[in-house]
Amino acid sequence: MQLNHYNSTFKKQKFPITLICDSVTNAPNIGSLLRISDALGIEELIFCGDNVQLGKRMKKTSRSTEKYVLHKVASDILQTVSDLKAKNYFVIALEITDNSIPLDDFRLNTNQPIALIIGNESFGISEEILKLTDATLHINMFGENTSMNVVQATSITLYELTKQLKKNDD
Repeated sequence: MQLNHYNSTFKKQKFPITLICDSVTNAPNIGSLLRISDALGIEELIFCGDNVQLGKRMKKTSRSTEKYVLHKVASDILQTVSDLKAKNYFVIALEITDNSIPLDDFRLNTNQPIALIIGNESFGISEEILKLTDATLHINMFGENTSMNVVQATSITLYELTKQLKKNDD
């Protein structure tokens, strides 16, 4: 028998991860990020930038998860990341760079809360922000393209990070 959210046995859990979105502005992407953050027990979601759309198009995709996921909009990502670093967060960027680590090779060896930064749909994460990170990760890709949708990449990364955190708890 197929289970649904009323009769599944998933245990609710929160992970010490704050997802920081660097100018992610597409309403369906924002809704999907709320939805995956709820599904994977992410502690907080911070949308940084000036054109963040939290309207009707976002709500259609989020399936009401904006009611359950702690989230806010902050205009200045530099200040947001600096504040989290001052609170002893381990800051990770999801970006392909000349020194980024493949996600499947990365091992989370910290008891610090985590801030995962994802970039704008077209331009990624700025160099200024990348300089503040403790680790930069990328997802290996094997096709012609060297990028994927921000929500898909975030989902893969959050799944891996929560899997590692869950193992550390066991």
